[in-house]
Amino acid sequence: MPTHPGAAVPSRPAIIGPTFATPRRFAALIVSLALGVLVVLTLSITVGSVPIPPGTVWAVVFGHLTGTGTVADSATDQIVWTVRLPRALLGVLVGAALAVAGTVIQAVVRNPLGDPYLIGIVPGAGLGAVLVIVLGSATLGGVSLAGAAFIGAMAAFAATFALGRQGGRWPPTRLVLAGVAVGYLLSAGTYFLQIMATPTQVQRALFWSLGSVAGARWSDLPLLLAVVAGATAWLLTNALRLNALAGGTDLAGAQGIDVGRLQVTLMTLVALLTGAVVAVVGGIGFVGLIIPHIARLLVGADHRRVLITSVLLGGIFLPLADIVARTVLAPAELPIGIVTAAIGAPFFIWLLFTLGRRGAGG
Repeated sequence: MPTHPGAAVPSRPAIIGPTFATPRRFAALIVSLALGVLVVLTLSITVGSVPIPPGTVWAVVFGHLTGTGTVADSATDQIVWTVRLPRALLGVLVGAALAVAGTVIQAVVRNPLGDPYLIGIVPGAGLGAVLVIVLGSATLGGVSLAGAAFIGAMAAFAATFALGRQGGRWPPTRLVLAGVAVGYLLSAGTYFLQIMATPTQVQRALFWSLGSVAGARWSDLPLLLAVVAGATAWLLTNALRLNALAGGTDLAGAQGIDVGRLQVTLMTLVALLTGAVVAVVGGIGFVGLIIPHIARLLVGADHRRVLITSVLLGGIFLPLADIVARTVLAPAELPIGIVTAAIGAPFFIWLLFTLGRRGAGG
């Protein structure tokens, strides 16, 4: 399980001063990132075994949205509308969801190394999925692989919160330790099942555990869009409370915030976001770790800005990682988690050294 050994390091909102702190610069950044999402979407659809010009891509999309009919041959229309566009949009949604989840976790546990792996949600989803892959859906009452993954994620979340509770609150260090313990326990179950599995089942479980947006369908998008949009909207309306909680539970309590209730609400949102993502695409690591840090480096620690910036950065980062995953060894395709880990692990090492230097400097 890709846990983070520096789990007890205290949170620091930013390593250097924000570059886009002024309202004008922040607005320019958001517009630039929104345009970046469109550019990455276009690139994700054009790149592939059959290259398609950007003009053709958008002509096909416009034709479907307006009902004016296709302007390309049937094969190109099928590739753009049925295969690549859902995949690109799913990548944007997954990146945004994981980035938001990481932002919230880092605020709640006051830990710069927090992400969905840290509280056991992803290992729980992995165990549920591998149960179905190895033993069959009848083991869990006939639920699908996606349903089993979601059930596993929610069960892991419940166990972590039950173990992390102390005095009506969830102290950050205790919550992190509970999540790590639950994650290791569930991962042990997953590895045991893989020992029992056939080579084909092991390969399927491994690919799923590292994540992929391949095979995306239009039916995958509505629920995930609703979860991401709803969670982000609620968080933005409560961003000042999130700021207070990130400053410490004592500070939040002094401002009249019901800390325990807010922690439960925030982590439930994280569990729903992560569970919905993992149920569709599998376990994708490091997005929730690195994107919130980049956002804070750019705009500061105010979650009214960090959340919006993280959504857009996540929506750019994951489709780019998917492009690398399906082109670096083409025609073979890598699990996307390998690419995000290859980018995230060096960032994680840099973060450890940077925090260490700042700690040594007082």
